[in-house]
Amino acid sequence: MAESHTVAAAALRRFTASVFREAGMGEAHADTVAEVLVWANLRGNDGHGVQRIPRYIELIDEGSLNPRPQIAVRLETAAAVLIDADKGPGPVAMCRAADAAIAKARASGVGLALVRRTTHTAAIGYYTRRIAAADMAALAASASIPNMPYHGTRVAAVATSPLSLAVPSAGAPIVLDMATSVASLGRLAAFRRAGRQLPPGWALDEAGNPTTDAAAAELPLPLGGPKGAGLALMFELIASVLTGNPILAAAISEGGAAALHRQNGFLIAIDIARFGEAAQFRDGVARLVAVLKAQPRQVGFDEILMPGERGDRVHAERLAAGIPIPPATWNDLGRIAARFGVAMPAE
Repeated sequence: MAESHTVAAAALRRFTASVFREAGMGEAHADTVAEVLVWANLRGNDGHGVQRIPRYIELIDEGSLNPRPQIAVRLETAAAVLIDADKGPGPVAMCRAADAAIAKARASGVGLALVRRTTHTAAIGYYTRRIAAADMAALAASASIPNMPYHGTRVAAVATSPLSLAVPSAGAPIVLDMATSVASLGRLAAFRRAGRQLPPGWALDEAGNPTTDAAAAELPLPLGGPKGAGLALMFELIASVLTGNPILAAAISEGGAAALHRQNGFLIAIDIARFGEAAQFRDGVARLVAVLKAQPRQVGFDEILMPGERGDRVHAERLAAGIPIPPATWNDLGRIAARFGVAMPAE
């Protein structure tokens, strides 16, 4: 098997930003997209990293992603804001929404930012971590076109809508970042590219039958059956129906243009200082983490990990040693680089 290519994070960010600038994005937006994608790679979430670059270019080509969006606030209250992303890049819209939620929380204690008409929101934990860095608790989710069966169905009916919650701590923030599916589409793609078999219960094939063949896997299954499916449904109702940009009903019943890529999202920020001392909260989080880690472990567990802890370790390793890029992804990036006249990142 061919070896992965290893690239420094800074070089990979420069390459990614250059590609998107050549594809029509403004410099600031290209830099934001590059930052969020490479951040995912740094944390080992490669399915949401630079592997997505070719798909983003496809979305630009087909008109689903607007590289020069006119992002605007459509509704605003003391504690909430509705942002229309004009089909702009998900990382750009969600970063703006995170900052808006922080500002609203500073003013009102709690801030809600709703985002409609955006595209792939990337690793959603990036935005809750951004909010946690402002000494706030955070919750975020997004909704998309159907790509996962609702519990009991065998066709795409809901989205693998991700969910993230984050809080600051005396140490690293605690960040839960998860899909509502057993495995994300990006993770299925990573298994497919690596030629690996899927664990049972991860996916269905095109005919709606269970499969462990990553090459045949079409639909990831909802996490916990009705639990993951129910979360995906509720996120569509809040992020899409509430914002006046419903996705699933039209996509399922009409198909065609209704099924073109589009997403919505929402973020909530809670200003911890409004409810007590921020330092006391951080210390309380750290104390609970320490207590949990000290509990007796089951057989086969070397340690107890907190949400985001494994990613923090991978981040430190990859920041020092570089980010591994699988051969298939490297070849895809090479084709994109050739199309836009951008030099590949040095290894």
